[in-house]
Amino acid sequence: MRVYTMAEMAAEGREPEILFWVGCAGSFDARAQKVTKAFCQILDAVGMPFAILGNEEMCTGDPARRAGNEFVFQMLALQNVQTLNGYNVKKIVTACPHCFNTLKNEYPALGGNYEVVHHSQLLQELINTGRIKMQEGGTFKGKKITYHDSCYMGRVNGVYEAPRSVLASLDAELVEMKRCKTNGLCCGAGGAQMFKEDEPGEKRINLERAEEALGTGATVIAANCPFCLTMMQDGVKAKDKQDDVMVYDLAELIVDSMVKG
Repeated sequence: MRVYTMAEMAAEGREPEILFWVGCAGSFDARAQKVTKAFCQILDAVGMPFAILGNEEMCTGDPARRAGNEFVFQMLALQNVQTLNGYNVKKIVTACPHCFNTLKNEYPALGGNYEVVHHSQLLQELINTGRIKMQEGGTFKGKKITYHDSCYMGRVNGVYEAPRSVLASLDAELVEMKRCKTNGLCCGAGGAQMFKEDEPGEKRINLERAEEALGTGATVIAANCPFCLTMMQDGVKAKDKQDDVMVYDLAELIVDSMVKG
C-alpha cells in the first residue's frame, strides 16, 4: 500500500478525494500509529483516493490553546491554514476528535474553511453505502463490546450515532456504561491534561472510567480517540485486566472484520 503526500499528488497534477489528517498521536505514538495504519488500509481497500501532508503537517494547536498558550495555537494554526489552502483542500478526515474539533470549529476564524469529518463518521458512511462489506461471523461475533464516548466527539460535537452504528455492523453485543452519550465521562486526558502531572485528588479519572467499562462485563472497549485509547488501556492495566479486556479503536475493529479484496 502506497500512501501519497499532498506534495506528491500536486506534482502529478492530481487532487485526492480527502486529506487524511494524521495528527501528532497518529504520527508519533506507537499505539496510535496502529490506528493510522488500520484506517489507511480501509481507505485503500475501498479505493478512496486520499493523501496526507507528511512533514508539512503541524500540530493543530489544540493542546496549546487548552493549556492557555494562545500565541502558540495561532502560530501553528495559521501555518496549517496556509498549507491547506495552498493545496486547495476541501475535505479533511481525521481519527482524532481533538484535531476534528479544532479544524472544524476553530480554524474557520483564521481563514480555514473545510468539510471536516471524523473517521467514525466516514466509516459509517462507507458501511451504509456498501463500500465496506463485513464478514459473516467476523472476529468479534457474539462478543460484548462497550463504547467510550470521547468528549470532543460526544458532548462537544454531538456525534453519538456514527460510532455506535459502526459497532453495530460487527455482529457483537454493545453494552453501554452507566455514564454514556450526553452523560459520558471524560477519560482524563482532555484539556491538555494528557501532558501534565495529575492534580491532587483521591482517584485518577481514567481509573474511574476503566472501572465503569470493566463493570459492563465487556471483553472489548471501543474508543475513537488516541488519548482515550491510552487512558483506557492504562486504566485496564492498573486493574490487571489487560489479558482479558482489549482496548481498540473503531478502525482496528473494522479492518479485522471487513471482507478483504
